[in-house]
Amino acid sequence: MESTRADRILATVALTLLGVGCVYVLRPFVTSLLWAAILVSTAWQPFLWVDRLVGGRRALAASLMTLVITVVFLGPVLAMALGMADNLSELGGAASQLVQKGLPDAPNWLQQIPLIGHWMHEYWQRLAHDGARLMTELGRFAKPAQDMALTAGAAIARGVVDLSLSVFLAFFLFLHGEALARRLRVALLRLAGERANYLLSITEGTIHGVIYGILGTALAQAGLAAIGFLIASVPGPMVLAVATFFLSVVPVGPPLIWGGAALWLFHQGEIGWAIFMAAWGFFLVSTVDNVIKPFIISRGSSLPFAVVFLGVLGGVLAFGVIGAFLGPTLLALGYRLVGEWTTEESAEANAG
Repeated sequence: MESTRADRILATVALTLLGVGCVYVLRPFVTSLLWAAILVSTAWQPFLWVDRLVGGRRALAASLMTLVITVVFLGPVLAMALGMADNLSELGGAASQLVQKGLPDAPNWLQQIPLIGHWMHEYWQRLAHDGARLMTELGRFAKPAQDMALTAGAAIARGVVDLSLSVFLAFFLFLHGEALARRLRVALLRLAGERANYLLSITEGTIHGVIYGILGTALAQAGLAAIGFLIASVPGPMVLAVATFFLSVVPVGPPLIWGGAALWLFHQGEIGWAIFMAAWGFFLVSTVDNVIKPFIISRGSSLPFAVVFLGVLGGVLAFGVIGAFLGPTLLALGYRLVGEWTTEESAEANAG
């Protein structure tokens, strides 16, 4: 009897250590695994359609779906990286010109800004046409700007690596997804009993609603914004479009991009194009966020704004660039499951 009990304790300790070891090994890949699982779960029905279209050749269907995911997700990130490289080259040329010629004269409208306008105008004028003094002033901000650029570059690089790995893992999840789903269902049946199927349906609906709402809206807003930037000849349209894509998860994000483009056009004297950019952003880009996203998300779950907002911020801090979409999805799922659990407990308490 004592021997049997000791064997069970040893087996439990061994399994626990094995589990901890597996978690430790997989810890660097948790972000990519989670995102790959969410992507495959969301795209499973289109994948089955592609599988039927190619005659049940599962490997070919998985390859085609992986290619689509690569274009949709890695494409914007690579476009942003290439666009930033081009913009850095242009920035270097502009900096050289500033060193040689200095700043132009300060615009008169600067004096109209309350409280600080007169001081800003005088400060600008002191730097105008004096490249050496300008570089001395800019040198004060060189180190913080360099640190910020390095941090942003590291975040983008991490995002590219995480996305690339998640796309790679998605292929195998498509290939073996049905077997993995069966094992997951069996595990949940052992843990949750008869409610496992119900909890799985809640999980699926929540993930689909959030991903379709957030990701679909981000793609639509980025595409519309890119068209508007190209029409108005705004510099760096692809970089601005990718910035719109990532900032679309925040309600005030896209207006910062298209509004900034409109202000830039206005200060360039392009009044007509500035009005066009503002109207395009307000009536098209922002309408997608205000109308389409709430409709799509509400189909899967009704989420408070705070849940999505905290999910975005916490996701970025925890997972990097990819966390802008992974964070809200995980937090929304937890919110729904906790809501279901507390509702059930309340119902049981009232019945008792």
